[in-house]
Amino acid sequence: MDEASLNLLRKHFPNRLQENVQMNNYSTMNIGGPADALLFVYSAIEMEKYILKLWELCIPFLIIGGGSNLLISDKGIRELVVINRAHNIHINTQVTPPTIWAESGASLSQVARQAALRGLSGLEWAASIPGTIGGAVYGNAGAFNKEIALNLTAAEVLQKSGGKTFWQKDSFQYSYRSSILKRKPQETVILTVTLELTRDKPDKIKNEMEANHQRRLNTQPPGPSLGSIFRNPDGDKAGRLIEACGLKGKRIGAAEISPLHANFIINTGNAHAQDVLELVLLVHQSVEAKFGIKLLPEIQIVGEWDANYLPSIQKINQGIPL
Repeated sequence: MDEASLNLLRKHFPNRLQENVQMNNYSTMNIGGPADALLFVYSAIEMEKYILKLWELCIPFLIIGGGSNLLISDKGIRELVVINRAHNIHINTQVTPPTIWAESGASLSQVARQAALRGLSGLEWAASIPGTIGGAVYGNAGAFNKEIALNLTAAEVLQKSGGKTFWQKDSFQYSYRSSILKRKPQETVILTVTLELTRDKPDKIKNEMEANHQRRLNTQPPGPSLGSIFRNPDGDKAGRLIEACGLKGKRIGAAEISPLHANFIINTGNAHAQDVLELVLLVHQSVEAKFGIKLLPEIQIVGEWDANYLPSIQKINQGIPL
């Protein structure tokens, strides 16, 4: 970031701006170099205020929630990083169907657990998933044959071109693990989310959540990771295809394709982001060469990268074949 932009940020956010912040603590992969500048926001109102000011100042920014599915460059980030900690939740059980309103920085798993405590069903799949509700809506997160699109009714969004408005679910043009915001990046920020759920017995909901959690423990590796790297192709599993290519346990540096589940890459110690990216590219090339299948990425890659990686990174971030 140039000095003029930093001076503008210092002027307008004098008590909130942080500079030269290591980003490895803001990613579930525990990887990432320094961000030139960083701001925390703690409410949807504050998010709206800050984003409007940043647009006015023409300062580029990147919003990060829980940091899952996010690979941050070893060189760091030259944009302003906005850490979304807007996490208020309101559950309305007095209407039919019952609803949950949540700010976009609210923990997805916390929303699911709060719903379960009130006998509200529909988010059992989300109880063990890291990340925020805003990130889930952005990427149509899901598990166990469920996804956030099944519960979403509307979201309050802020658009540079049109101000604050409400998007109904259809506006997101959802597909498997994707939305129009992911396929065609645009200057739009999710502020709040409204979900509809159904009523059920709390014990039944709790048992399903515990069963899902145990299944994740049995099938997904522990340790710092990005979650699933690739989406499952129709009628098959990305993990099976990667394993069939003989890539389980493959390492580059301290980054390893998990021996437990081949669609996960683990940081076994001090892995570098470039090592992880090289494994992602290797997996894609290997599966295409062996099966003729172009796996679609599920992750996002941010920060400063060497120019030779940029075409692949752009495709990864749009969730299209490399």
